[in-house]
Amino acid sequence: MSDASLANTTIRNIQIRQRDIDSLLSAQLIVAWAGEKGSSNDNASRRLGWWDTNLVDEGAEYDLKELLPNTWRWATLQSVRQAAKIHDLTIRAKDHDPDRLLTLFSLGFEIDEKVDERLLQFKQNSKAIEEVLPDVASMITSGWSVERFTSWVTKHGKESTTTVPAGRRLKGQPPEEIQAVVGRLVAGLAPLADIYPMPHFKQEGK
Repeated sequence: MSDASLANTTIRNIQIRQRDIDSLLSAQLIVAWAGEKGSSNDNASRRLGWWDTNLVDEGAEYDLKELLPNTWRWATLQSVRQAAKIHDLTIRAKDHDPDRLLTLFSLGFEIDEKVDERLLQFKQNSKAIEEVLPDVASMITSGWSVERFTSWVTKHGKESTTTVPAGRRLKGQPPEEIQAVVGRLVAGLAPLADIYPMPHFKQEGK
């Protein structure tokens, strides 16, 4: 099933505001970073290993600093976000009706496009991450800590989920505000697992 086909679902009647897009992008980048394998040579740099990448790491970033002196930070975050999106897409495909699944990395074409555009805008304008997405900068620059990441996840609340082939299904239908949707999807990551649990909503048929 194509990526375009899987992106058709969207949250009905949702209001899309800029601060909501920034909140969603922040959550995506934090989860994408935490989900990396990290460095196998440094225990302190090992992360959750949900996707087999090590893109946001001092060693991996060295060449990008030379090639892209003004945008290398955004380039690394853009790359790890894409790795997370591909992994998310692969798991969604396990459901018999993946078009109806809403995840942190797939909330429908309109929302996903706005997030992509916002990230590209920050990158093209060479905005400092600390200035525009302080939560992302704080999490990454503090270094990896499973306790810190878990604390960030659990502060979004507690979710009751059902385990299905495509991950953890959240009960009920998604809220009609993006920040509420993001909060529930992030909360659904707890408890942390060895493989990406992909919290998701499944919308009722149209």
